[in-house]
Amino acid sequence: MVSPAVEIKSPAQWSTLLEATKIVVAQFYSPSNAASVSAIHFLEDHTQDLEGRGTVYQIAKINIDELKAIKEAYGITGVPTTMLLQNGKEIDKATGENPRRLAQLDEKLRRAVESAKTEQASGSSSNSWRGAALPRGYVDVTDQVELNRSELLNVDTETGGVRVLFSSEKPSALSGSKGGAKDWVESDTDEQLLLFMPFQSILKLHTLQITSLPPTDDDDDEVPMRPKTIKLFVNKPHNLGFDEAEDLQATQDIELSESDWNKDGTASIPLRYVRFQNINSLVVFVVNGDGDGEKVRIDRLRLIGESGAARDMGKLEKIGDLPGE
Repeated sequence: MVSPAVEIKSPAQWSTLLEATKIVVAQFYSPSNAASVSAIHFLEDHTQDLEGRGTVYQIAKINIDELKAIKEAYGITGVPTTMLLQNGKEIDKATGENPRRLAQLDEKLRRAVESAKTEQASGSSSNSWRGAALPRGYVDVTDQVELNRSELLNVDTETGGVRVLFSSEKPSALSGSKGGAKDWVESDTDEQLLLFMPFQSILKLHTLQITSLPPTDDDDDEVPMRPKTIKLFVNKPHNLGFDEAEDLQATQDIELSESDWNKDGTASIPLRYVRFQNINSLVVFVVNGDGDGEKVRIDRLRLIGESGAARDMGKLEKIGDLPGE
C-alpha cells in the first residue's frame, strides 16, 4: 500500500520537501471544499501503481486556509488547484476537479518520474569518473564549468593546471598509471590555493566533491597535504586576491577532518543549499592543509546539483527560512 499524501504543516516543511524530492505534486485544498478533497483522492488512487513515492516523487497536501503564505506565494486563487513541480519549478497546473485534466497531469507525472529514474540510474549526463556517489535526485554538473575563463592561483607549474581538476578520467593515483604527466594540482609557495570557476548556465549547487590523493610517505617533508579549511564564495565576476579572500565573509566555511575522506580520497561536502541557488560562478579558497607540510594537493573537483533555469527560491524566501538558516 502506497503511503498517503504528505500534509504540509509549515513553510519550512514545504521548503525542505522541495529540496529533498525531485518531483512534487502539490494539492492546494480547503477542508470546507468537497471538490478539492476529491481531487486529492483522485491522484492518490491513480498513483498506487507508480513506484518511487517518497524517493523520486511525492504528493503533498497544502491547506490554503492554514498556510496562506504558501497560497499567496504561488498565486493560488481557488481550489482545487493541483500543481506539478520538478526541481522546485512549476511545470504544469490543473484547476478544478475535471477528471480528464487530472488524468493528463497524472500522465505528465509518470513521464517525469520515469525520466528521473533513468537519470538516477545513469548517475549523470556523462560517464565521467567520480570518487563518491551522487546525492539522491542530483546530477554531476561539472561540465558546466567554463574552463577557458577559470583561473587557479598559486599552483605549482610542475603539476597539472586547472583543467586536470575537472578531468573525467580516473586519477592516476587510483588507476596505478605512472610516468605520465601529473594529473593533479599542488600549491606552490605555500599551502593556499584560489580557484575561480564561472559557469555556462545558472546552477543550483547541492554538493562539492573534492578528491585529494597525496602519497603516504610520512617521512618526506615535501609530501603535500589534503585541504583542511576551505572558504567558498559565489557569484564573483572574477577571482579574488588572497588577502581579499582572507578578509571577506564566505558564503560557506568548511572544516574537513580525516573522517570526511572516503577510501577513494574523496570528501563530499554538503552545501547550504539555500545559499547556492542562482549561481553563475564559484570561488574555492583553500586556506590551509591538514598536516605539517608546505603544500596542498587536489586531484579532482566535482560539482553536484542542477543546471538550467534555477529554482525560483524567491517564493520560498517569502514564506519562511529553510532549516539551518
